[in-house]
Amino acid sequence: MDIRALQSFLADAFPQVAEDFIVEDLSEDGMRVRLHVGDRHLRPGGTVSGPSIFALADVGVYLMILSRLGPVALAVTTNCSIDFMRKPAAGVDLTAEVRLLKLGRVLAVGDVLIYSDGAEAPVARASVTYSIPPR
Repeated sequence: MDIRALQSFLADAFPQVAEDFIVEDLSEDGMRVRLHVGDRHLRPGGTVSGPSIFALADVGVYLMILSRLGPVALAVTTNCSIDFMRKPAAGVDLTAEVRLLKLGRVLAVGDVLIYSDGAEAPVARASVTYSIPPR
């Protein structure tokens, strides 16, 4: 699936969050996905919430898998490990740099680095495993 197809799939399958996530780049090596940070993504203390950062990592790997396999709506997260390394700025978009480390018949494993716009160092790193349903 290309960027347009991925955005369309997201709008159809997950309309409640589709406008939050934008696929900015897709290549053989990886994908860049943006989270448009709004007030609903913030936690007390004026930073982006952990669940919002998790969502960006999870959606990023999910879309990366779909870019390779096509619209497999029932692929599900089976594991996620996330390290929150720095406080992202409030009201600043986040971007996820996604790579697939393995894409097998049953499992896919992705690695994600998440950046706050304007910062060089990542704010979080995640490893996400997905189960791919039988065809």
